[in-house]
Amino acid sequence: MIHAYKVILEQSRKKKDQTKKYLEKLKKSKVRNLDQVVMELDEEVWSEIDCLQCANCCATTGPLLLDKDIERLAKSLKMRPANFTETFLKIDEDKDYVFKAMPCPFLGDDKYCSQYESRPNACREYPHTSQRNFSVRLKITYENSMICPAVALIVDRLKLKIPL
Repeated sequence: MIHAYKVILEQSRKKKDQTKKYLEKLKKSKVRNLDQVVMELDEEVWSEIDCLQCANCCATTGPLLLDKDIERLAKSLKMRPANFTETFLKIDEDKDYVFKAMPCPFLGDDKYCSQYESRPNACREYPHTSQRNFSVRLKITYENSMICPAVALIVDRLKLKIPL
């Protein structure tokens, strides 16, 4: 991860309590144009952030894998789903399939995903800032603001656009 992204995440972690309070207030305030504001910020921030210079999500945060994700990945790797599961997955405390270890087994040294076209849905949607109904994702946004520099920037800019 490049130094600038590390700095963004360090700053985000330092103000995590403030961010948590802000997002809790935001949820209660029911801002009408929240999705539009967040989508605009999402587009703005992603013009500044390059995932291939970071990949912190792939290095530290394992996705939840659904049956269709397992089937898609197994097919891509020319494995049976049961063999894929046995080789790469474990069941976590919530009874969900997750990778046995992090970083993701498909993350290369170059920060590229060797299974990008077959990646799990959770990876496809991460970090969830370009989806509608942002207000239902505030808890995960809080968590992601300390993992993903783009989310940290989106939250910082959201605080300026919608002061509470």
